[in-house]
Amino acid sequence: MRFIEEPMRFGIFMGPYHRPDLNPLLALQQDMETIINLDRLGFDEAWIGEHHSGGVETISCPELTIAAAAERTRHIKLGTGAITIPYHNPLMVADRIVQLDYMTRGRMMFGVAPGQLVQDAQMIGLDPLNNRRMLHEALEVLIPLFKGERVTRKTDWFNLVDARLQLLPYSNFDMATVGVISPSGPLLAGKHGMGLLSVAATHPVGVEKLLEHWQIIETEAKKAGHVADRSKWRLMGPMHIAETFEQARDEVRYGMCKLENYREHINPGAGIDWSSTDRAVDQLNEQGFAVIGTPEMARAQIDRLIEKSGGFGCYMLMGVDWARHDATLRSHQLFAEEVIPYYRGTNRATLASFEDVMGTGFEGAEITARAQEAMARVYAENK
Repeated sequence: MRFIEEPMRFGIFMGPYHRPDLNPLLALQQDMETIINLDRLGFDEAWIGEHHSGGVETISCPELTIAAAAERTRHIKLGTGAITIPYHNPLMVADRIVQLDYMTRGRMMFGVAPGQLVQDAQMIGLDPLNNRRMLHEALEVLIPLFKGERVTRKTDWFNLVDARLQLLPYSNFDMATVGVISPSGPLLAGKHGMGLLSVAATHPVGVEKLLEHWQIIETEAKKAGHVADRSKWRLMGPMHIAETFEQARDEVRYGMCKLENYREHINPGAGIDWSSTDRAVDQLNEQGFAVIGTPEMARAQIDRLIEKSGGFGCYMLMGVDWARHDATLRSHQLFAEEVIPYYRGTNRATLASFEDVMGTGFEGAEITARAQEAMARVYAENK
């Protein structure tokens, strides 16, 4: 049972993950095309990441991508997924986010994270083990700044002296933090009344942590005087779908094993054999770690996550080049055609109306035929 009354939202969480041998110019262009296509297909959200090493996740400034995408889209909300807060002065982050809120007329969402790539932190002389603590410290000043408060706070990595924003936010934008396996993300979400981006929701360990993470959010929210809101909870899971399972499996030969092997070098893996695409596809589907197959399989995965979590607000696809770009766009289209309406109920009325007509047999056609014959007779009699 799902304990959210409003319709489920759908989006994408874009690292993004590109094959390292892809022309970087094309990679950035394809990222923009993906967002534009999702807007056209009726997706609700796109979250764009910040990374500085690895050669795979090549967007270093999500705010720039969001500003450009906002001018090319009409409806989709655009989130930083996420800004690595320990790499920036909190006042500068707050200033940029408020400007982006104005530039997008309220379509911006603010996602934060401690940082995923160890090398990113090491290149600027940070100890990655301090990143989570630094994220906590930054949020303690970011939220008051957004409220228009003056902030004085000194830590070992930033010093704010009577700091304030010269522009207050344009909208009451969504704030969210990334959660993986540890309780760090849920703790922050509950404490500050933020949403949670559960990016390991389908990981064999992560999926079993979902209920525990929600309990942490509820507990911390209650302590802080917030009401935990499942509609702010977003779960991410990799999918590539096609008209048939065989087609989907063949299409992910393009990049799945190389990119997932890379991801295991930056995050704990799930024991998948990446030396064979066929074996990897079977393992991913069997474990529920991903869906490579059909829209029906995609719906079954989302149903499983609803059961495991108790309900959430938004399902996010993973933005990754498992398949060539045209096949990925087609996968997104199939998802919009055959998965989204299943959860939103947008085609229930059309199907019911269709059945109303079909259920009467050929009565409608027979009545129309009699009406046409009657008019022909009238015309013949009055010539």
